[in-house]
Amino acid sequence: MITMVVALLAGLVFGIGLIWSEMANPAKVLAFLDMTGSWDPSLAFVMIGAISVSAIAFSVARRRGQTYLGSSIQLPTSRVIDKRLLLGSLAFGIGWGMAGICPGPGLVLVGAGNLHGTVFVVAMLVGMGIFEVLERRRASHPDAKKK
Repeated sequence: MITMVVALLAGLVFGIGLIWSEMANPAKVLAFLDMTGSWDPSLAFVMIGAISVSAIAFSVARRRGQTYLGSSIQLPTSRVIDKRLLLGSLAFGIGWGMAGICPGPGLVLVGAGNLHGTVFVVAMLVGMGIFEVLERRRASHPDAKKK
């Protein structure tokens, strides 16, 4: 029960932060990404803050074997930059640049009843489903390990 309460509080803090920083405002995000037009650099400060907090949190997490609530910590171990990572990053960046929405703010927009956010999240879920189908197909293919 305490894990669910902590997860709820963490989600609320995250969502409020996205709203307060205007990361859930697609027009603000697109203005940040438009470096050749009327560029708005203010979200760079939001990103610098997020990276700083994350760096500290990951540093602490690496030294611990479990969370403060007793669950195991599962951090990524791979440092390989491969085609899959690059293509995934490219797809994320293109989607973010086209819509001005990424997954976290998309969920905030759904909660606010925003139609564009809802369309984005539905499309994201469809894309995740397609990825899962392709991954299962790739894993079951005999030559999957060669790629």
